Amino acid sequence: MSGGGLATNTGGGEIKPYLVIKPKKGWQLIDFRELKEYRDLFYFLVARDVKIRYKQTVLGGLWAVIQPLFMMIVFTLFFGRLAGIPSDGVPYPIFNYTAMVIWTYFAGSVTFSSNSLVQENTLISKVYFPRLMVPLAPVIALLLDFAIALVLLAGMMIVFRVYPGPEALLVPILLLLLVLTASGTGMFLAALNAKYRDIRYTLTFLLQFWMFASPVVYPASILPEKYHLLYAINPMAGIIEGFRSALLGTTAFPFLMVLISGAVGIIIFVGGALYFKQTERNFADII
Repeated sequence: MSGGGLATNTGGGEIKPYLVIKPKKGWQLIDFRELKEYRDLFYFLVARDVKIRYKQTVLGGLWAVIQPLFMMIVFTLFFGRLAGIPSDGVPYPIFNYTAMVIWTYFAGSVTFSSNSLVQENTLISKVYFPRLMVPLAPVIALLLDFAIALVLLAGMMIVFRVYPGPEALLVPILLLLLVLTASGTGMFLAALNAKYRDIRYTLTFLLQFWMFASPVVYPASILPEKYHLLYAINPMAGIIEGFRSALLGTTAFPFLMVLISGAVGIIIFVGGALYFKQTERNFADII
């Protein structure tokens, strides 16, 4: 955004400063300087999202554990026991729960992020602030749920006597790639949802399809090795396999898969930010 200067005399003889806010031309990425200036508002949005999730709830933070835990139980019964899906040498419950923690965070971030602009329509149409903060806030807020779910995962690792190796040091990098992928997907869908409201109806199907296209209920090793690099084009494939390898030691760390999936995730983030910034000038008119 740009503009600024001195206003003309309005009749009282006093010259007052004014600020003209107008969109920049051309394709833009993220203006980190502007985000820094409005960081207090971003902190408020994140804190508000956290409070809304736990306000007037009976179980509080346990909701962060309930969904992946119950999904793990169902998948263990149907895929681990009945279908006999392999789990790369570790008990199927912890094999699946590790992936469910990651997937629950990703799916929740994308869902809340994609609906964020429509939910904040009053604020967006009346006050100027970097609109990018709106879809990014849920992605950061849900990291608290992710951290709570990891506590249960740590307990399961102790119970099943599964301990991480040196590759666990790569978890922060994998988490960063996960956040970037969720943010990019959320920004793109949020901008799209602001214009086409039926996006929210197709999102559930999209996430369900994406989950079964990712190694959540099955390991990537179930696929022929020649297809692994092609499979890694799905950014969640390399991220989930990387987390499993780093935390559970299921297989040798899939560096190439993570590299490809990470590159795709970064492309999604950049593409989502570019599309969001290109369309945000019209948000106040179409929301």
